[in-house]
Amino acid sequence: MDIEEIKKITNKVDGWLTDNEGALLYNLAKKCTGKGVIVEIGSWKGKSTILLAKGSKDGNKTKIYAIDHHTGSSEHRLNGNKVWTFDDFKNNIKNAQVDDIIIPIVKTSEQAAKDFNMPVELLFIDGAHEYEFVKQDFELWFPRLINKGIIAFHDTTEWPGPKKVVEESIRNSKYFKNINLIDSITYAQKNQLPKERFRDKFLLFFKKRW
Repeated sequence: MDIEEIKKITNKVDGWLTDNEGALLYNLAKKCTGKGVIVEIGSWKGKSTILLAKGSKDGNKTKIYAIDHHTGSSEHRLNGNKVWTFDDFKNNIKNAQVDDIIIPIVKTSEQAAKDFNMPVELLFIDGAHEYEFVKQDFELWFPRLINKGIIAFHDTTEWPGPKKVVEESIRNSKYFKNINLIDSITYAQKNQLPKERFRDKFLLFFKKRW
């Protein structure tokens, strides 16, 4: 499906993505090979999830695991406001005809990580924006990211939390290369270190012998 047609669908969905960011998510998902799944931390009402799903459907149809407790982040619950977004999320992905490729997980990132045992090829972090939560999301899910997999963070230019985590854990890390910025999304490719490549080749050699 053409990205302009997809925009007509997602423009009706509540969320915070620029056109450039939406196109990026679509293209990153489209390029996934299927060696790992796509994981989204923070789905809100499904705008970004739909873009990931449309890209995946136009690519190798990699499943998307959309993780969100659907009670909103702290800024949504000011003055004791109650938030519940899961019904809107389900309706939106159904109307976009992508519910067949999306697996919603209605849990916190921490809860979901406890039972998650699949490799991840594309990781999009857009949950709670406080530093400690962004850092936690990174530390929980980075170990599951495959070699050459892509990690992306939303809101890394204005929000202090995502911005600090990206500086500490992506830009100043030997584990990532090809670091780029599209509007407020910073994304990078996981870089396997030489000693890890040697270890993998060593294990593969003995596996073949046996």
